[in-house]
Order: sequence, then structure tokens, then C-alpha cells
Amino acid sequence: MVSAGLRDGLAARLAAAERSGVPIGPLTTEHPELDVVDAYEIQLINIRRRVRSGARVVGHKVGLSSLAMQAMMGVDEPDYGHLLDDMELSPDRPVRTADYLCPRVEVEVAFLLGADLPGADCTEADVLAGTAAFAPALELIDSRIENWSIRLCDTIADNASSAGYVLGRERVAPGDIDITAIEAVLSRDGSEVARGRSDAVLGNPATAVAWLARTVDRFGVRLRAGDVVLPGSCTRAIDVLPGSEFTADFAGLGAVGLRFE
Repeated sequence: MVSAGLRDGLAARLAAAERSGVPIGPLTTEHPELDVVDAYEIQLINIRRRVRSGARVVGHKVGLSSLAMQAMMGVDEPDYGHLLDDMELSPDRPVRTADYLCPRVEVEVAFLLGADLPGADCTEADVLAGTAAFAPALELIDSRIENWSIRLCDTIADNASSAGYVLGRERVAPGDIDITAIEAVLSRDGSEVARGRSDAVLGNPATAVAWLARTVDRFGVRLRAGDVVLPGSCTRAIDVLPGSEFTADFAGLGAVGLRFE
């Protein structure tokens, strides 16, 4: 564990990297004593700063919750972060690739909460009971850490490498679809680049959401009615290039797209 002063300093460096577009070296290389509590507190410092500047928390995310993503990033457990209203992207408006450092796209089944979730004792049944609908989603991830050279504490401190998200228009109630068996195909410029199924996320995306609710409860954070929760990608992340156009098709759940310029 590190001091409060060092947490403040590391949070400021991550914020500066995001503003400038110049990444920094891994925090865990400079400070191997950094633990997950430190990392989440660093994340919270920057989230609170952005809220004071006018942003609003609209949800939460779990990342690195599939074996494909853990293998890709070289970690062995999930990370977690916040979604803010200024991170929401539009399928109708191109995203400026130059606004990000090293962006990638992930395929997700979003949970739209209709009720507050329990904290420390949250279960999969609680998650499904509290979910108003599922929606197709893409998450835009990015790293303020140079070359995606991250360990778990680096990405947690960096708001779980989150940068943006977009929801498709379709909404499906939990009782109308099997959340563990949704097939998803991601295409870039009309060609398939990734394929997966929702149970790649911890065997059940609801398990990821319940885990998140229990994990953040230790920090006084709760998942609330109205929140968007992204449980993690069911495929590996795909690099973004200027001019790319992505479409994710979900069996029984519709589609969502995102364009880059």
C-alpha cells in the first residue's frame, strides 16, 4: 500500500496523460508495492475530479472477465471501472480516433439496471431481478499506460482502461433470452474479425455483475437503478484504425455499430 500523497500524484499523472495524449510508463514498475486498494482509490480520485468538473456517473464496467481478454492482456483476474455520461458515444456520429492513445473495441452485453443491487452479498439472482433489460453494446477501451504494458493495478488505476461505450437500440427483458447463450459476431469494414458467446464472461455475465457489486461495496460504491453495467467482452479486443467501421451482431439481441475517423 502507498501513501495518500502518492495516490494523488499517480492520479494526476494518469489524468495528464489522458489530456495530452502522451502515455506514461506502468505504475507498477515504478511502485511494485501498489495494491488493488491503492489502484481503485487512484481511480476514484480521477472519477471524483471529473464529477466536480460536470461529468455524471451513469454506470460501471467489468473488464478482463473472459479468458480471451485475460490472455491478451497478461492478467488473471477482472478489473473494474466507472462509466461517465461524457463517455457515451453515438452510432450516428464518427469517433475521432486522434482523441485516443491506442483504442480498441470490445463486444459486450449491457445490463440496464431497473433497481439498486445489493452490495457485499449480491448474487446472480439479485442481478437478474434488478435488471430491466439487456442491450447490445460496444466498449471503446484505451490505455494511458504506454503500449498497453499493464498489470492488474495499472488498469484498475486507469479506470479499467475504459474510454467510451455505445448501446444499440434493442432492449430485451431478462426473462426473454438466455444470458449465457448469446452468440456475438464483430465485423470491421464488413469482414468478421471476432466471434464469441456471452458465457465466455465468467461462464455467465450476471456472475461478473454480481462480483462487481460485491467488490466495489468495500469502497462505498453501489450499483444503482438506471445504471448501465458492462460485464466484460465475450471476444478479444480489436484495434481501431482511422476510417474503421465496426458492427456487432448479437443473436436475439440486435446489433450496434461505431464508426471512426
